[in-house]
Amino acid sequence: MTSMFNPVHADNIISRIRSLTPEHEALWGKMNGYQMLKHCTLCEDMLLGHLKIKRVFIGRIIGKMILKKALEEGRPFGKNSPTAPLFETTSQSGNFEEQRNEWLGRISQYEAFSNNDFVHPFFGKMNREQVGLFAYKHADHHLRQFGV
Repeated sequence: MTSMFNPVHADNIISRIRSLTPEHEALWGKMNGYQMLKHCTLCEDMLLGHLKIKRVFIGRIIGKMILKKALEEGRPFGKNSPTAPLFETTSQSGNFEEQRNEWLGRISQYEAFSNNDFVHPFFGKMNREQVGLFAYKHADHHLRQFGV
């Protein structure tokens, strides 16, 4: 199973992030490269426990059901999936290299992951295995979005 906790899989994501340049354009969606880097860094902050976000009501009703579908092995996240408003980045530009390094720094923190009580704002409580798979699939989704 792919997971950000597997060093081989994490290294794959890291090398793909490093290959991303400001010239890469999105193959789908509304984000530019800088916005995607910022968005992914914010998501890692949430998964790693640096950013706590309150559960949303609709997630309490259907979150677990959608999580099960989202985490199916071999099934990438769909194109143009909705982005939670908290993770939308309004800034159109910034220091691309600096933001890429921020994201890479977050990825390295999975080696010492200790957020075993993680609660996703939509999906609810997630165990370590689910967090690792979700983190990998989310990063893969956005890297595929930019063709890397």
